[in-house]
Amino acid sequence: MSTRELIAQNIVEVLADMAPPRAGLVSREPVDIEKIAITQFPAIVIESGNELREDIAMGQYRRGTIEFTIRGYVRSDSRNTHIISVDQKRNNLIERIEETLNSDRMRAVDSAGEGLNVTTRVSQIQIQPRVPPLGEFTMLVEVKYNFRGGAV
Repeated sequence: MSTRELIAQNIVEVLADMAPPRAGLVSREPVDIEKIAITQFPAIVIESGNELREDIAMGQYRRGTIEFTIRGYVRSDSRNTHIISVDQKRNNLIERIEETLNSDRMRAVDSAGEGLNVTTRVSQIQIQPRVPPLGEFTMLVEVKYNFRGGAV
């Protein structure tokens, strides 16, 4: 299995297992957010993106930087005694995703018994316009890893 895929699977696993607010849906496939069940909120969609590669040691070792796009969706409701706004829910989910990804920035992946020297960082968060009760954001996550040339 490719290192790209191992990293993507790790991100999906840790976000599916994060503490409250726990995601009702974690997917790598796009979803029609207006057609999912209320119980599937908050929803998270993870997509692998572009990758920049460069040599780091005389052609033997290379570094890859993969961009992952994480789309988060929240829905405001009034089931509790007070209403939590879309903005509050969105901010809570953003913080929780970032904390979860930062809890193991090494991504705990190692396909060949070698250390991959992986680092993860959230580089950008954009709020997407939505009509309440829905809220959406896009988070760009960069994962840098080292590998032997030709071994991905």
